[in-house]
Amino acid sequence: MKESIVILAGGGPAPGINTVIGTVSKVFLKSGYHVIGIHEGYKTLFSDEPNITDIDFRLADNIYKTGGSFLQMSRYKPKEEEFNMGFFTKHNVKLLVTIGGDDTASTANKISMFLQENHLDVKNIHVPKTIDNDLPLPEGQTTFGYESAKEEGVRLATTVYEDARTSGNWFIVSAMGREAGHLAFGIGASCHYPMIVIPEMFNKTEITIDKILRLIISAMIKRKLLGISYGGAIISEGVFHFLSDQEILSTGINFTFDEHGHPELGNVSKAHIFNLLLQKRLRQLNISIKSRPVELGYELRCVRPIGFDLMYCNLLGIGVKRLFDQGYSGCMVTCDAKGDISPLFLKDVSDENGRVQPRMVNIESEKAKMVFEWNTQYIEPDDYEEAKKYLPEPELYDFKKILHWD
Repeated sequence: MKESIVILAGGGPAPGINTVIGTVSKVFLKSGYHVIGIHEGYKTLFSDEPNITDIDFRLADNIYKTGGSFLQMSRYKPKEEEFNMGFFTKHNVKLLVTIGGDDTASTANKISMFLQENHLDVKNIHVPKTIDNDLPLPEGQTTFGYESAKEEGVRLATTVYEDARTSGNWFIVSAMGREAGHLAFGIGASCHYPMIVIPEMFNKTEITIDKILRLIISAMIKRKLLGISYGGAIISEGVFHFLSDQEILSTGINFTFDEHGHPELGNVSKAHIFNLLLQKRLRQLNISIKSRPVELGYELRCVRPIGFDLMYCNLLGIGVKRLFDQGYSGCMVTCDAKGDISPLFLKDVSDENGRVQPRMVNIESEKAKMVFEWNTQYIEPDDYEEAKKYLPEPELYDFKKILHWD
């Protein structure tokens, strides 16, 4: 029987998944392997009837430049008691290629170890994927999909900003990001948004909703002092990860709750929440500024990959074959700016509990310092006197005082 490889994708979509699938398929087909794609991630891998499809050159070539994922994705995480060797022995599988985040990679590693313990040599190589750019790759390397998602986010955020100028309003924009603020920071900095709010800014103080509202209002009043009636603030949804349940419930928003009693944030628009709270605060201050919410999330995940990600994912796909030929397993494939391929092992980027630590925005970097010093707009001590026309205590809205950066 011909030797096979199997490819699956877990988690949520990101631009470039099909580029990885297409490239991996082509290079292994060229070497005489049978290529199997499995739909629904790990959901049916160990079942009697796995949801699979054969991938030939024509299919790989057709999907290569498209957005989304040809292989249907799933967040299903199989329990170890579900593991069995049936699929791998039946199809003479030599390599499990997984595309996803840290959970997908960790599960693949466990499966490979199980197969090894049962004397079945099946290697696994993981291709790290997320538009959040929060996987701990070597310095300067983005996760694939981030640049394409950012590009679409910039396109939409630019249109929103033009609407703000045209209508004389403000827009409160929320951008995806589980914990890290890379996407909001990248979009906001590219579009010169007057205010960018990301979790990493609060490196010297606790994140609270009150502080977030004061940062936005700081930008609004600064613009008023400059004679500008419109603007936009972009907030990373990652700030919610650091808010307590009590803080979230204090908003008065009607949430649904999970089985553990925690608010289900995925069911509500973060931009809508912040806009409602902002409007309430502006009325309390007797400040007349209209604002509208815009969510940048799901519409970024399945766009066609831009040239950067097409090349990057192509190299990652070829890199899978190179690492496999070199005998590597249980690792992620990485590619630096020169195109050099290297393995990155999960054990080297995990904590003592086996959790992969997210890569946050380096708030101390020159890039971050320049953006917050020169691109964003906010009240400073020289503005206090004039700002008293709108705020009884302008110093409470001083950007650096709010963040304890002074």
